[in-house]
Order: sequence, then structure tokens, then C-alpha cells
Amino acid sequence: MYEQFQRRGVKVLVPINSPSSARKTVEHAVREYPDASITALHVSRLNAAYGIGGMYVHDPVTVSQRTHADELFETVSETADAHGGSITTMTAVGCPVREIVEHADSSDTDHIVIGSCGRTGLRRLLYQNVTHGVVYRSPVPVTVVK
Repeated sequence: MYEQFQRRGVKVLVPINSPSSARKTVEHAVREYPDASITALHVSRLNAAYGIGGMYVHDPVTVSQRTHADELFETVSETADAHGGSITTMTAVGCPVREIVEHADSSDTDHIVIGSCGRTGLRRLLYQNVTHGVVYRSPVPVTVVK
């Protein structure tokens, strides 16, 4: 399948949220798709949970999330460099599953490489699992890296 992509230039999307998962997924993407255009996408959630008495505390939240995204992007850039690849970074704000799937669809992404959150049992039921949502809603093949 990769040979098909190689002829026309494969686009790989790597959604990231944690440094350890980001390292693993970028390593996998660079190793499996060495000539691909790889994009790391971090989706920030800004929602009512950050509101205080009807007022939203945007500045501290956005600064904190921007700092987190910058740290993730530094991690993925170093990882890609160490494995002989290059990577483009992007951010989005909203529901992670929806943003990842919409980006994959609108950017003609050929493949998604995403990390597994590792939750099981009740914790998996109680918390939204982004990986699970992407696997079931993605318009393109998805590789889950543990």
C-alpha cells in the first residue's frame, strides 16, 4: 500500500496530546513513511469547564495550552530529526475527534498514526477516548501505536 502513496506523495497526520505518546507515534510515522509529508496536530479543548461565574478565563488557559502545545511540538520536531525525518506542526481548538477527522478529510490525508491512551475498563467508559473516536470516524486508514 505504501508504494501506491509513494508515487503521488503520501500525507500522514499524527494527532498528539502527550509527550510520550507523541514520541512513539512520530517515530512510527517517520519509520513507516520516510518520504511522506507528516503533520503533527494538537487539538486544544476550550470549554465551559474553564468558566468562572459566567466569565471565561481565556488568557491563563490559552497561555497554558499554548505552552503545552509548544512543548509537544518541540518533542515531535526533535524526534523526527533524530530519526531522519521532518514534520509540520498545527494546532486546532475544539472537539479532538471532530477536529482530527475534519482535518484528515479537508487536507487529503492518506493515513492517520495515533497513539493509544491505554485506558481500560470503567475509566475507558467514563472518559472520552479520542483514539477510539478517530478509528471509527476516520475517512482514511488509521494505525494505532501503543
